[in-house]
Amino acid sequence: MIFILLGFLAGIIGGMGIGGGTILIPALTLLTDVSQHQAQGLNLLSFIPAALVASITYFKNRNIEFSLLLPLIISGIIGAVCGSLFAVHLSSSLLRKLFGVFLIGIGLYELLWKEKSRTS
Repeated sequence: MIFILLGFLAGIIGGMGIGGGTILIPALTLLTDVSQHQAQGLNLLSFIPAALVASITYFKNRNIEFSLLLPLIISGIIGAVCGSLFAVHLSSSLLRKLFGVFLIGIGLYELLWKEKSRTS
């Protein structure tokens, strides 16, 4: 039951464009016996169908800038290869800490600097 609830919450967050991994990865590592590497792999695989559904919805609502699509896809693939090759060589403990630092950094950015740029 926990996996269904986590998948549902990750799907909602992912569909909003935030990234379901921000919910799914910490929840899997804290609430189950899944390792950090497994949680990140599960997140990536569960992301594919959720991203497909969200992409269709955004496409129908004309919220995709096609001129940016190809550069983002190409650089995203290159980044994914580099990141996954790097991640498999890290210990699960270090990978978890790095992911935590990343989430804290994103949270601080959203709280402190993002709001200032909107009001300027």
